[in-house]
Amino acid sequence: MFKIKTLNAISDKGIARLSERGYTVREDVSDPDAILLRSYNLHGFQFPNSVLAVGRCGAGVNNIPIDDCSEQGIAVFNTPGANANSVKELVICALLLSSRRIVDGINWARTLSGDDVATVVEKGKKNFNGPEIKGKTLGIIGLGAIGVAVANAANGLGMRTLGYDPFISVSNAWDLSREVMRASGLDEIVETADYITVHAPLNDKTRGLISKDHFSRMKSGVRILNFARGPLIDEEALLSALDRGHCSCYVTDFVDAELAHHPKVLPVPHLGASTPEAEDNCAIMAAEQLADYLEHGNVINSVNFPRVQLSLRSERFRIQIVNRNEPKILSQFAAILSETGHNIDNLVNKGRGSLANNVIDVSGALPGSVIESLKAIDGVIRIRTFTSS
Repeated sequence: MFKIKTLNAISDKGIARLSERGYTVREDVSDPDAILLRSYNLHGFQFPNSVLAVGRCGAGVNNIPIDDCSEQGIAVFNTPGANANSVKELVICALLLSSRRIVDGINWARTLSGDDVATVVEKGKKNFNGPEIKGKTLGIIGLGAIGVAVANAANGLGMRTLGYDPFISVSNAWDLSREVMRASGLDEIVETADYITVHAPLNDKTRGLISKDHFSRMKSGVRILNFARGPLIDEEALLSALDRGHCSCYVTDFVDAELAHHPKVLPVPHLGASTPEAEDNCAIMAAEQLADYLEHGNVINSVNFPRVQLSLRSERFRIQIVNRNEPKILSQFAAILSETGHNIDNLVNKGRGSLANNVIDVSGALPGSVIESLKAIDGVIRIRTFTSS
């Protein structure tokens, strides 16, 4: 049965899903079929040839070398939405913390002593005055599972919610409250919102998504929340806006030395998914996706492989071929199978960027010579075979 190497502490509930199927799941396994991790940095990691997949217990994958994995035919899975409620709750908490100066007030209260504390409190509380969030405009950048959950929750608290995501999925659009208004673009968010929360993925296109120019057009006193990834916001421009008072508060789950000590920054130590429920949900989802891929070749929530779902095999033999997404390769697969007398009973062929993934059911087992012929086709990266249990 399959062997899974863990590179972080993984929820027991997730590991149980694999152990129940007869998998070996440990940190010290050799020649693993897959890797299961949370935040472990895989950049520079030497993947054994045995590795077929990586399962990330979480949505962000900037700790995984996606291009290297694709070149080696390794599918990378993440778990979008599994920690959505956990992050949503923290974002709603951050909205209130950023507005009401609660943290400053608590820290001040802890310094008090003596018999007249109550009197001092009544005199000093005016220094921690802050506005209510009801009736204010919240701009949500990114409407994935977390962004949608935040938008709906904020709307329920009486905020005017304005969402922007040019790539929103159909399923997320269905989940979005009809009360959430659609922004025409990022400019509308930064120019009209009293509070801005960022929920976009980090990649080369989104790095520095909120720039110096955007800060110059924000409302005076804007409050910004970042529970996605730090580099989505130009930090130099952010610090400048905080120093001159244009930005009243920045709440981030991604802390560095400068942000940690800025008086207008609330530095949260990466607690977005730090709930037992989120850790369980992420581990279970990652485990089930790995098992479906290893056992059947199905791909759900991969960041580098195209989505492929083929019903459970009714025939005795299935083959998966990962190849460069180039013309005429699929026809070569079909020609070799036809020439050797193997009928294709079911086939799914999907492309995504530079990769294509093919899952093919044939009427009988393929001899080694046929597998070698398929491997020899220019552009083939990896071939796997499956037999019915």
